[in-house]
Amino acid sequence: MGTKYHERINFIKDKLSLLLKDIIAADELSLEAFKSDDANKFKEVETLLAKIGLIGDEIDNEVIKTFALFGPEANELRFLITFLKMTNELISIGGGVKKYARRMSEHSKSGCTIEPFKPSILLLHKSSINALKYILECFTNIQECNYEDNYRKVLVEESMNDDLFSVLEKEILNKIIDEKELSIEYVKVLGSLRKLERSCDRSVNIANLMMYAKLGGEIKFFQ
Repeated sequence: MGTKYHERINFIKDKLSLLLKDIIAADELSLEAFKSDDANKFKEVETLLAKIGLIGDEIDNEVIKTFALFGPEANELRFLITFLKMTNELISIGGGVKKYARRMSEHSKSGCTIEPFKPSILLLHKSSINALKYILECFTNIQECNYEDNYRKVLVEESMNDDLFSVLEKEILNKIIDEKELSIEYVKVLGSLRKLERSCDRSVNIANLMMYAKLGGEIKFFQ
């Protein structure tokens, strides 16, 4: 493949990197908003991610144009398939961050006692951000990245995230028993926290996609 093809690949990669940076920035802002119970910061998160769907469509269109113009061979085809699937995962993560910010802002006004869960929620949130940062670190240094090592690091964060979510789930279910009148609100809190858990699952999918692009084999998504 010629220079123009590689220019397009780098162009798409750069767009994906920018999208990932925006999602991480919004995710970190939502973490700060939760720490300080700042409704304005939660609103900023939604503003930051308002156009991610359109950005995702633009990236997908660039990938499709590259298919049409260059008819890539097998190894190049893997990267283009990866970009398409990766965009979908990133848009889902960004959408989850946006919903998390909106809902956590609402929970603070609902009468739920979230304070006892705060240390675990902060750790849960940090692990989801760490997983995304590993992805970005590898993606922006694609030539030198050790894809298998990156996958393992993301998997460690996802495992920690799963354990934290399980602990929070038990604690919140106990709270539902103690405060039956707020049971629906606590169930909603649990649903919001699941957005952080799903973010880590999707990061594992992206790390796996990156390994597939580089090494071949089969695409296996974490469910």
